[in-house]
Parts: sequence; C-alpha cells; structure tokens
Amino acid sequence: MNSTLGLNRPVRNFTLNNYKNPKFTHDKHSRLQFPCRFIEISKLKCFGDVNSRTGASFQQLVQDGLGESGRILSRRIRVSSNDAQFGSLPNKGEAESSSFAEFITSERVKVVAMLALALALCNADRVVMSVAIVPLSLAHGWSRSFGGIVQSSFLWGYLISPIAGGTLVDYYGGKTVMACGVALWSLATFLTPWAAENSLLALLFARAMLGVAEGVALPCMNNMIARWFPSTERARAVAMAMAGFQLGNAIGLTLSPILMSQGGIFGPFVIFGLCGFLWVLVWLSATSSTPARSPQISKYELEYIMNERQKSHTLESKPKTTMVPPFRRLLSKMPTWSLIVANAMHSWGFFVILSWMPIYFNSVHHVDLRQAAWFSAVPWCMMALTGYIAGLWSDTLIRTGTSITLTRKIMQSIGFIGPAIALIGLTAAKTPSIASAWLSLAVGLKAFSHCGFLVNLQEIAPHYSGVLHGLSNTAGTFAAIVGTVGAGFFVELVGSFQGFLLLTSLLYFLAALFYNKFSTGERVNFDESDS
Repeated sequence: MNSTLGLNRPVRNFTLNNYKNPKFTHDKHSRLQFPCRFIEISKLKCFGDVNSRTGASFQQLVQDGLGESGRILSRRIRVSSNDAQFGSLPNKGEAESSSFAEFITSERVKVVAMLALALALCNADRVVMSVAIVPLSLAHGWSRSFGGIVQSSFLWGYLISPIAGGTLVDYYGGKTVMACGVALWSLATFLTPWAAENSLLALLFARAMLGVAEGVALPCMNNMIARWFPSTERARAVAMAMAGFQLGNAIGLTLSPILMSQGGIFGPFVIFGLCGFLWVLVWLSATSSTPARSPQISKYELEYIMNERQKSHTLESKPKTTMVPPFRRLLSKMPTWSLIVANAMHSWGFFVILSWMPIYFNSVHHVDLRQAAWFSAVPWCMMALTGYIAGLWSDTLIRTGTSITLTRKIMQSIGFIGPAIALIGLTAAKTPSIASAWLSLAVGLKAFSHCGFLVNLQEIAPHYSGVLHGLSNTAGTFAAIVGTVGAGFFVELVGSFQGFLLLTSLLYFLAALFYNKFSTGERVNFDESDS
C-alpha cells in the first residue's frame, strides 16, 4: 500500500510548483506556515505518494520548521509498511519485525558472515594438528611433552604478529590485511604436508608461519565490525563472527579424522588450504572496507550506520598521521591491563582445551581418535550458540539503559567464573559423556567473554583498537604457549590432567576479579599518561 498523508481536516493540495516558490506557503485551513526550503524536491516527487523513507524525512523536516504545530502534523502521518525501515511508523510489532528483517538482509551482515567464514577457516587450519599429532607422534616416536612443543610452534608465530598486525589494521584497514592474512595462512596450511615429509624444522617453520598469518585475524575482525556496526549492534556482530570461530574448531575436529581416513594424514591440510584461497577471491570481490565505499549498500543502511556512529561518538575526531601508536600511554592505563589479563586468561583456557582435549579423552577415558575428536567438537558447537545468545543479551541490556561498563563486567564474569566451576566438575567426571557435558558447559559459558573484553577493546580506544588487540593478543599468546607446553610437562610429572584443570580453574577466578576491578566501558583518554 502506498503511503499517504492524511489530516482530520481539509488540507490544500500542493503541487511541485508550489514547492519551487521561495516564499512561505500558506494554508488558510490549517493556519500552518513553513518555508519551502525544508522540502527536498528530489525526494518528494508528489505529495500523495511517498515511501516510508521520504515520509520519515518529511516528518523531521516539518518538525524542524513548525515546532509544536509541526509535531502535531507529523503525528498524523501514515507510513506504508511496504518498505518499512527503522524510521518507519507502523505498530510496534511491525517495527520490530522490519528491523530484524533489515538487519538479516543488510550489507553489514554479509560482511560479518564473511568474517565468520574466515575465522572458521582460521580455527580449522589451526586445530588440524590437534588431531594429526596423535598419528604423527606414533610415526616419529615423539613423547607427549615433545608433541606439546610441536603444537605450540603455531603459537611462536602467533606471538610475533598481533602487535604489528594490529598496527597495520589501524593504518590500512581490515579488508586488505585480512585478505593478506588468509592467503598466507592458507599457503602455510597447504604446504604443511610437504614440510612434514622433509624435516621437523620445516614442519615447525610452516606451523609458525601459520601463526604469524593468523595473528591478524581478530584485529581485522574488530576493525571491520567497528566500521560497519553501530554500538547497539556490536556485541551481536562480534558474537556472529566468533560463532564462526568456534564452529571452525568443530569442523576441524570432526572432519579431520574423516579426511585422514580417506586421504591420509595430510588430507585435511590440503582441503582447508584450498578453501582459504577461494575465500580470499570472494572477500576481495564482494566486500568493502567501509560502508561509504560499498557499491551494494542501500542508501538507508548507509545513513543508519553513519547516524548511529555519530550518536555514539565511536570514531576518532581527527585522522591519524602516524603508524607508530602511543605504546607508553596505552600501557599506562589500568583498563588496558584489565584487557591484557582477560585476553591472557581467555587464551590460556582456549588453547589448553583446544590442544589437549582429544588426547585427554583418548588417554583418560580410553576412546579412539575419531570418538575423541567428536567428544572434543561438541563443546565448540555449544560455544557458537551461547556466544550469539550472549551477544543478543548484551545489546539488549545496553538498549534498555544498563551502562556499558556494567554490561561488560556481567558478560566477563559469566565468561570466567562459569568455566572455572565447570572445570572443577570435569575433574570428577567418570565417563566420556559426563566429561563432554562438563566441557561443553565450560566452553559454552566461556563464549560470554566475547561480549566482555573482546567488545571492550573497541569501546575504550576505538582508533587504537587494532594495536590494543595486538597487545592483549600477544599476552594471550604467551599465556597460551605456557599453558599448552606446561600441560604436557605437568601431565608427565604429576601423571594427571585433573591437577592442571584445577590450576586453570583457579586462574579463571583470579582473572575475573582483576577485570571487574579495573575495566571500564567508557572511552579512555590516551592523550595523557597517568602520573
């Protein structure tokens, strides 16, 4: 149904010629006067046939020109639901459904979907070694501690790149750096079989290069989401991207044994590497670095993103002129250290579970490799689901008036205290099914961290989010190396996984206390250092 403008009393019919008259237009019936400069002739083709967007624009223009009388008139405007958007005025239920439909079909969701696919490949390429390490250790006679060193070689490269990668992301943008990163890590994955056949040194180098390339993935994700999503949708967007990240674990753990049975130990490395090259081609041709540069974005969506961005003041007020970030000032603020500690603990738990759970199920509960992979994959599917729920809840809390600071602390507390309790339960599990249930709970609740510290990076320093993510990721990678290698030596010395899980649980509790003490959801002034 076409939109119409209806009044409860006679209204003069205006023509296009009336609007071209620079004088004030007068209606003796309504006694309303307004200057025609407020009417956009290019949008208002005729007075009786306007779409919802024009109706909303006209409503605002009338309000600006007429004050209280204009507001009375604007309340009488009826807008079609044919092309309803956020600015439409249908009933509440229609507005909410239109809003959701617009979000799902928008260009910004296409961008976050591509990011989710990239992060899925990122983790799939990473997790293949967690499954392949069992037959490789048997073939080469590696001890459990040496197997931990081989798995941690990925983290050697991952330790190097986040700060440099985050700086490049802030300077060049997420699209270009992400394309280069995916291309490089796909090449490293594809060449892993050749490296393993030649020498141990070549294998370690290939895995380290995989880590170097994947170090830019999360800073790129943060950069693209900060550019494409307003603050009221950001937690949901991060949750969608990180859902792909967690599903990559599940895909890698479940498909790797199947591909190995069909194509040998190195089958999944080749398949996942080729998928990465395909993703790069689609990413470069189908996405843009910012909404303003996108040829596919609708005019309404672009206006909506820019208006919401101005409201939340999430962009820097002036462009950066140097690639060298103020590291000293960044590290002088306690909110920065709250993010560093949170990322370190998050990475410790993440990589310990990711790297050792297949071996845990195989050695403690005596299940074969394929079953161990399945038991290890279930929790990551749970994490993808709970992560999206956390994102919706987080955005809802902010929209209903809860402060950003309190929202982030609630999310982070659930994301750390929940896994700490669940890991204690895991140590008492007697069967693989019960162990998988406790592990699923631990990993599922861990996803709430994505709506805590991970979104918080964009809020305290929007124009330094890349390098800040790099700093915290470097600390996280160092913690992950210690955890991954330490778990192997701990099990050899103590003879039990349970003790290491209890240690991890204690660290979760301590990290939650530190984050709640020093974090903030407000923008931090990094122009001045603390004295």
